[in-house]
Amino acid sequence: MGRIALGVEYDGTQFAGWQVQPNQRTVQGCLTEAIRIVANHDVKTVAAGRTDSGVHALQQVVHFDTGAQREQRNWILGLNTHLPTDVNVVWARRVDSDFSARFSALSRRYRYLILNRVSRSSIHHKKMWWHFQSLDIESMQAAADLLVGHHDFSAFRAKECQAHNPVKTMEAIKIKRQGDCIAIDVKAQSFLHHMVRNIVGVLVPIGEGKKPVSWALDVLESRDRAQGGVTSPPEGLYFVDVQYPAKYTLPTVSTFPVVW
Repeated sequence: MGRIALGVEYDGTQFAGWQVQPNQRTVQGCLTEAIRIVANHDVKTVAAGRTDSGVHALQQVVHFDTGAQREQRNWILGLNTHLPTDVNVVWARRVDSDFSARFSALSRRYRYLILNRVSRSSIHHKKMWWHFQSLDIESMQAAADLLVGHHDFSAFRAKECQAHNPVKTMEAIKIKRQGDCIAIDVKAQSFLHHMVRNIVGVLVPIGEGKKPVSWALDVLESRDRAQGGVTSPPEGLYFVDVQYPAKYTLPTVSTFPVVW
């Protein structure tokens, strides 16, 4: 058996998330079925991270084991033939058996997009969070800086989060505006359930001027989800990138403009 890694992008609008669920349309379900057809045997797929219903991905990394012999190009073309148009395999690579899409990851990066203007968008309504009140990204960035580092993020985790340990190391949060679009980039080795969306839910009231910059630290130190803001909607969230040790030589995907 050999191991294949895939780079997968998808529009999460019509999916009940990444993970297979009974009687639900999921990205994992569609991808696993396509691999089964091309490989001609059942497979188990492992992803770098799970995404919720409505969340998108530009660089989800997946691995599976197979005895089928296919060229990398043929994996890409074959799988995309059997995938719906809202899921696409961007690249395929043979990897060593010690590679794990989940456990070999050094860091993961998400980007949250906000459309910050008075009028809504007919084009981006399922791709960005429309927020009509003006947002000050300088105060949002100052608040975000308070969350960087090694902390207990219990106040930013969903009630149904299954992680055993709420302590995570936030490597960076960077906020940029281009016209009416605000991009919030978040980087860490791993995340809690709804963590990014709950961070955005705290930063937005600060950007509105309804809460002081120090409120982000107050929420963090409370370790109480009830002290935080709303959970921002899923349509603005993108799973952008996963970094692995250089020895695996996995390709990078040109996605959004780099803000690091």
